Amino acid sequence: MNKKSVLVTGGAGFLGSYLCDQLLKKNYKVYCLDNLFSGQLKNINKFSNESDFIFIEQDICDLKFNYKVDQVYNLACPASPIHYQADPVKTIKTNFLGSINVLEIAKKNKAKILQASTSEVYGDPSISPQNEQYWGNVNPIGIRSCYDEGKRAAETLFFDFYRQYNLDIKVCRIFNTYGPYMAQNDGRVISNFIIQALKNKSLNIYGDGSQTRSFCYVNDLIKGLIQIMDTSNIFTGPINLGNDTEISVKDIADKIIVLTKSKSKINYIDPVSDDPMQRKPDLTLAKNTIGWNPEVNIDDGINLTIDYFKKELKI
Repeated sequence: MNKKSVLVTGGAGFLGSYLCDQLLKKNYKVYCLDNLFSGQLKNINKFSNESDFIFIEQDICDLKFNYKVDQVYNLACPASPIHYQADPVKTIKTNFLGSINVLEIAKKNKAKILQASTSEVYGDPSISPQNEQYWGNVNPIGIRSCYDEGKRAAETLFFDFYRQYNLDIKVCRIFNTYGPYMAQNDGRVISNFIIQALKNKSLNIYGDGSQTRSFCYVNDLIKGLIQIMDTSNIFTGPINLGNDTEISVKDIADKIIVLTKSKSKINYIDPVSDDPMQRKPDLTLAKNTIGWNPEVNIDDGINLTIDYFKKELKI
């Protein structure tokens, strides 16, 4: 029996490297494609001796990929504001042109294809929790629009390929995810706070800290992605994946100070433009469709992430 072959774009990134790891453990042949804009080679070095792992350093916008694959996971796009706002035109090109390119590969190979979309398609939501039927509240011309609207456009492309070419698509809307191997400089809430706390520096909160987030541990998220890919072609999504335990940014900062035994204080700074006030996924569809529930509680997940950053910072 031939092994399944899988293309993972953005495979050297935080989520992508975890996904490659799990697919290799499932005995798949994995093509990992990344231009290393925000991905890191150190995330995938552990696979270098794996005969079923092939790394391709390439930009998804200029994709030249001629291997036969059964599945495609499209994770290629910087996912933190620091990275996606550094070159906003490139970000929206990655979402739009990159999506067309991977969809054409899936179409050519008659392969299943999964789009790693985002909770940012809901913008600054007027309902909570956010369910998949909610169309969102997005500023189309704001500083986050290159990512928010880019991901929305990518979803449009996926569903147009599904309707026009009967392509087997899966669209997953990923909420805040964290864990070991997050980049130190990516500007995400948990990695920022942990690093600042371990260095006994002030934890910088934008605004008053009342804005909420729902943090999912990376292992739970990756398990969900693979389960969704394995659904029948009847199911397309979109489907939310995340943790539905809602917590304020202020409370997560306080929690991290306690768990790191830090001497840090909280420093409040000016809020950023278009920062959503609430993030909480409605997970009804995930629970009913694939029986998926996040299992790692936030204290355990943060402690594992703290241990990782202690090693990285040699503390």
